[in-house]
Amino acid sequence: MTASAGYLAAAALLARNVDSLVVSGAREVHGSVAGRVHALTDRIGGRMEHRGHDLIAATVYGSIGLGLRGASRMLDAADHAGIGPGVEGSPAGRAILAAVNGLIGDELRDVSSPMSFDAAFRFAGDDLPPTRERLLGAHPDADGSIVVFVHGLCESDESWSRSSRPRRRGGSLPSYGERLAAQHGWTPMYLRYNSGLPIAESGVALSSLMDRLVRAWPTPVRRIALVGHSMGGLVIRAACAVDGSDSWRERVTDVVCLGTPHLGAPLERIVSRGVPLLARLPETTPVANLLRRRSRGILDLRHGLAPHAGDPRQRRARPIRYHLVAGSLTVSPRHPVALAIGDLLVQPRSALAAPRGAAAYFPGADVVHLPRAGHFDLLNHETVHQHLCGWLAR
Repeated sequence: MTASAGYLAAAALLARNVDSLVVSGAREVHGSVAGRVHALTDRIGGRMEHRGHDLIAATVYGSIGLGLRGASRMLDAADHAGIGPGVEGSPAGRAILAAVNGLIGDELRDVSSPMSFDAAFRFAGDDLPPTRERLLGAHPDADGSIVVFVHGLCESDESWSRSSRPRRRGGSLPSYGERLAAQHGWTPMYLRYNSGLPIAESGVALSSLMDRLVRAWPTPVRRIALVGHSMGGLVIRAACAVDGSDSWRERVTDVVCLGTPHLGAPLERIVSRGVPLLARLPETTPVANLLRRRSRGILDLRHGLAPHAGDPRQRRARPIRYHLVAGSLTVSPRHPVALAIGDLLVQPRSALAAPRGAAAYFPGADVVHLPRAGHFDLLNHETVHQHLCGWLAR
């Protein structure tokens, strides 16, 4: 299902979450703090009457919650009536949709929300079903070389067009797909998937789409390259682990992982350890409850994937070239800041699949470190451009 919600449905979703998370959390924190204050004043001046305060607080929070729930119902009704623009109608709306699905996409799917969407190839801001007719319409000059781009958490197919630092003579960099098409004849395909779903589930969806793509491609497919940013690299590996037809896997020649947390992401590990601590105090329990709602996709980033999980080389004799790119906010990947947070979200050793005291996940892989590069810089970076053109020109 492609998301068909409008901005009013998005506003209704926001109102519901403000009620269930913000207002409810504020009520709990207020009650906890007030209880401690009341206990203290009772010790000092004798037991005091607190029913007036409690009644006022209950009335205020109840009124706010009632108003938000009423507004949510009205906004949903207006959206169902077709009032207001659709979220999919603008790049900003599609970016919001991708971010929301990354955060709570599993919840949205489970309740059949119109804000949820299925994995699909995309072209010009719309789904591109892998049929021969539609593929010819989108890529009339397609030949047998396909490069598939798989975005990361809370991103979309349009994230690959992210503006990068201007070149010295002005103008921003073209996207990786544009340059590979112009210089080396690759046909770029862009996946959009619900990044809030479990990584294994997204891998199954990608594998199915790839199988359909190869069968419907206008010309015989000779070569496939897979490029994943962040979580996208794990989705690629999960897709390669799916049992089934090898019609597309046997054509894979290159897998490129940009800032992929093969060993897990430090931020998710910190959150997972912090939630039980926050839940110990009534004042911070609402924060713990909010963090517990993070999607299954985010939870899967805690430890990454097991060594060699989904390595296509296990399925056939033809060698697969792996290319791993890591960024860091510092010049040296051994700087304490780089060792702790890497590119802000992924540490270099995780991106390079090189655990301490153990063998690298992908022996013989091309390895590149980008100094002073943040996590999202890897979506469109001049040095990555140059390496991609070199790797995929072979």
